[in-house]
Amino acid sequence: MAKTLFDKLWEKHVVYGKEGEPQLIYVDLHLIHEVTSPQAFEGLREAGRKVRRPDRTFATMDHNVPTKDIFNITDLVAKKQIEALEKNCEEFGVTLCENGSERQGIVHMVGPETGLTQPGKVIVCGDSHTATHGAFGAIAFGIGTSEVEHVFATQCIWQRKPKTMGVKITGKLAKGVYAKDIILALIAKYGVDFGVGHAVEFYGETIENLTMEERMTICNMAIEGGAKMGMIAPDEKTFEYVRGREYAPKDIESAIADWKTLPSDPDAIYEANLELSADELVPFVTWGTNPEMGIPVTGTFPEIKDMNDERAYKYMDLKPGDRPSDIEVGYVFIGSCTNGRISDLEEAVSIVKGKKVKEGVTAIVVPGSRPVRKAAEKIGLDKIFIEAGFEWREPGCSMCLGMNPDQVPAGVHCASTSNRNFEGRQGKGARTHLCSPAMAAAAALNGTFIDIREELGA
Repeated sequence: MAKTLFDKLWEKHVVYGKEGEPQLIYVDLHLIHEVTSPQAFEGLREAGRKVRRPDRTFATMDHNVPTKDIFNITDLVAKKQIEALEKNCEEFGVTLCENGSERQGIVHMVGPETGLTQPGKVIVCGDSHTATHGAFGAIAFGIGTSEVEHVFATQCIWQRKPKTMGVKITGKLAKGVYAKDIILALIAKYGVDFGVGHAVEFYGETIENLTMEERMTICNMAIEGGAKMGMIAPDEKTFEYVRGREYAPKDIESAIADWKTLPSDPDAIYEANLELSADELVPFVTWGTNPEMGIPVTGTFPEIKDMNDERAYKYMDLKPGDRPSDIEVGYVFIGSCTNGRISDLEEAVSIVKGKKVKEGVTAIVVPGSRPVRKAAEKIGLDKIFIEAGFEWREPGCSMCLGMNPDQVPAGVHCASTSNRNFEGRQGKGARTHLCSPAMAAAAALNGTFIDIREELGA
């Protein structure tokens, strides 16, 4: 019987349980950070248990770390969480990327960069954007703190098997249109609940032509469409990305031979199907308070259809018929586990080189990890950003969420390359507009949203 990528991986990882009922699934990699792990470690301690597989557990500090004065943590809760992670990792024998270390960064970037993220694995983390790792042909999803403790103790997790969904994306992206626009357009078209109860596999010629970093952007935001996880079949790009990294398999050729068996069979049937054409896509910007509330930069904001729209317009201080170019952007954030990779920074630099941030706009660039920061500085991206008027920061989650010093002031509109535009996500009263790095960079220069294709001569 023909099987999908998801079905193949799920079957390989079932430890116990009948089909149609919750099943016990083996976890190959457990990624942790400072926010959702303290209570789980304390639960182990109180029960007198150990971490069953510390060698399959990996920790980093990302949500709470400052990106200016990185060792001066003034928030007492943040400081306590970071100190707890240090203590817990030492006590339970878990490898930790400490704040300021060479590998430190956002958890969903550290996994791929170190080679821990590999095709065929089941990967969990106490963070909803764990779906990012599915770009490698892995089952990857976020879990709650009680589940974190369960994985610590057993290296397994109880899960009910989700349904399968295939999202076919065809066509060629125009100049100035990026992976971020694909996923924003998909969510705008089908809603924030299209993937509920499903493991979504993205496929088609457009996906095949994306780089690994672009694929991670797509899978990162699968959760914003309600999916349990997002996946992309591994191919030669995947294999070359993993090859040579610190935790890559020692016998890489043998591993690749196995990974080549994972893609969905040609005649495999998904339980649900969606399609999107990339040929007609233009740069996207969100106007409201969830990722579904997005439009092409050339469009106008829609009429109010329900109380959610009404509330969103009130919170964002916008109205139907307005255009993205009417928004006065006061903050710009380039970074996050969605768009904090080296290619994202290069995308933004291509817009800002030789230009200046508009007076009154605060613009910051936060590499998603220390390796990305060092790679960017090696080729001089930091200097270009700084000369243009951007702040060049240390790695971390930063302004993606209001859990560290990097926050957008109340009432200010922010062009953000992150993944969520919820009320208060970037700070109390902050007004977030999701977009690609190129669009965010252009907003920093112009103080509003413009069609980046005009800037690029597309």
